[in-house]
Amino acid sequence: MTILLEVCVDSPRGLAAAIEGGADRIELCSALEIGGLTPVAGMMKAAAAAPIPVYAMIRPHAGPFVFDSGDEAAMMADIDAVRAFGLAGVVIGANREDGTLDMPLLRRLKAHAAGLGSTLHRAFDLVPDPDAALEQAVELGCERILTSGCIPKAIDGLETLTRLSRKAAGRISIMPGSGVRPANAPQILRATGAREIHGSCSSPVSNVDPRAVAFGFEAASPNRTDASIVRQMREAIDSL
Repeated sequence: MTILLEVCVDSPRGLAAAIEGGADRIELCSALEIGGLTPVAGMMKAAAAAPIPVYAMIRPHAGPFVFDSGDEAAMMADIDAVRAFGLAGVVIGANREDGTLDMPLLRRLKAHAAGLGSTLHRAFDLVPDPDAALEQAVELGCERILTSGCIPKAIDGLETLTRLSRKAAGRISIMPGSGVRPANAPQILRATGAREIHGSCSSPVSNVDPRAVAFGFEAASPNRTDASIVRQMREAIDSL
């Protein structure tokens, strides 16, 4: 069975690089340097022409995944935009103050996204009990959970990722992500038995503008989706 490669992108150039390198699915975002926010309308329109499925991040602002009524209204409108542009799905997640999944909000978001595919994002990695949260994700009817195993990097969360994959038992896909590179993707996949994997497939930007950095318009060490890294990831996965 083919292992699916999802690549997160936040620019038209990144979208083109992911497709060129052989990605199977796109997670479309803005502001990947802070974990990804909802993409702007222009990016959704551009991604609608992609030859592979595109799932849009639904996250209205940076910070913890704790959302109020204003945030919910914004996320509902963003889901409407995803549907209007004809994208394949949404990437959602929400926590309560104690880190548990905000199930009432997630049920409303999932219901509003009826007919679209759905990924539960790394809000999952903040939960105090991942086994309980796995059952909640199954209840929600999400297709997959994007997770690093409740630790910052997936390569360090293999024990939890493997346990979750076994407990999922085909009811939901466990998709490892965070710090996934061509060098460690085979190890992660062998250990967990996952059938899909997520990466940024990026490389450092060499031509950083120091004035843009000084004004706060650009990160000091930005990364950009790199078609050659996507291709290397694809080859590493296919080597299994």
